[in-house]
Amino acid sequence: MDKRIYFLMIISFVIGMVELIISGILDLIAEDLYVSIGQAGLLITVFAVIFAVASPILLVMTAKIERKRLTLVCLYIFLIGCIVTVFAPTFSILFLGRIILGLSGALLIILCLVMAPSLAGEQYKGRAIGIVSVGVSASLVLGVPIGLIMGTSFGWRAPFVLITVLTALSIIGVHVLMGRVEPKPQIPLRQQLAAFKNHKITLGLTTTFLYMTGHSIMYAYFKPYLEVSTDFNANWVSVIYLIFGFAAVCGGGIGGLLADLLGSRKTMVIALAVFSVLFFVFPYTTEFYPIFFLILILWGMLSWAISPAMQSYLIDTAPESSEIQQSLNNSSLHLGVAAGSVIGAGIVDTLSVNVIPFAGGIFIILSFITVVISVRSKKKFSYKPKSAI
Repeated sequence: MDKRIYFLMIISFVIGMVELIISGILDLIAEDLYVSIGQAGLLITVFAVIFAVASPILLVMTAKIERKRLTLVCLYIFLIGCIVTVFAPTFSILFLGRIILGLSGALLIILCLVMAPSLAGEQYKGRAIGIVSVGVSASLVLGVPIGLIMGTSFGWRAPFVLITVLTALSIIGVHVLMGRVEPKPQIPLRQQLAAFKNHKITLGLTTTFLYMTGHSIMYAYFKPYLEVSTDFNANWVSVIYLIFGFAAVCGGGIGGLLADLLGSRKTMVIALAVFSVLFFVFPYTTEFYPIFFLILILWGMLSWAISPAMQSYLIDTAPESSEIQQSLNNSSLHLGVAAGSVIGAGIVDTLSVNVIPFAGGIFIILSFITVVISVRSKKKFSYKPKSAI
């Protein structure tokens, strides 16, 4: 298989790190730029919203542009966003930097997923997409501990200096390693939106949105929660994030394995049932460290074990439009991140950080309800384009 696919995985990892890397350094940003932690959390929200909404739209708008050229343009814009972030003197400028990063990053991730199978060839198409997806999922869960360790040691701007350097190296790599990749016909937005006519798919996408909202309410403000509810010092908080990240990466593989062994439906129902209980138990384990770390590991694994099962479920439900479902599921996931960070911000600023596990648990329960309704629904989706006149 073409080794350049692993290079695309590295690019996707660098881009993906930007989304949640701020979670571990919200307090540092808030203190330095004189805003509340809740306001700082909006930096996660704006990126996730743009990422969710912009990616399918930008993909259609740039459908005719050669892929290497488009990747380079997006990387240069992403580099500008990194520089704006590193040198931002005020919260408003930092917010602008996040918008630039969100717009360029949204298209870059999709481009990596599109170019990988083209480089791999038909026989390795699925594996190539999987390799790039590993970069995305690893970045979302490992970005926080990386940001936390560097931010605590060198200031909140340090993680973005690292990302700036890695982006510059990625630009050089694309210039040197990547050849021309001609664009392929894109799926029209009308066809993507037609999928919502099927209740099974709509409820499946709603499930993704709800469980990721619940997860993000807790995860986005996990550091301040630990500081209030436990006696862990900064070093231990970094270790906790690393343990969570490792468990989450393993969870993606375990979720795919369980989906093959048990079926995607059983895997999702069982995982969300356990997930629902965890958030309500979590607050009562902070003084019992063995149980605390067990719950932490289970939370990390479940947070990403559901995603491959859901992807498999959507493909099984409508195999003829599987690409549409993956695009919409990705948007639902990032909208959940956005919603969770907003809701969490409101809770932290107006109530108490101690409330976030219970708030997150409520959304996980709702996702359990929607997935049960979805798997029991009998209707299947079939998109039939209108004949040309």
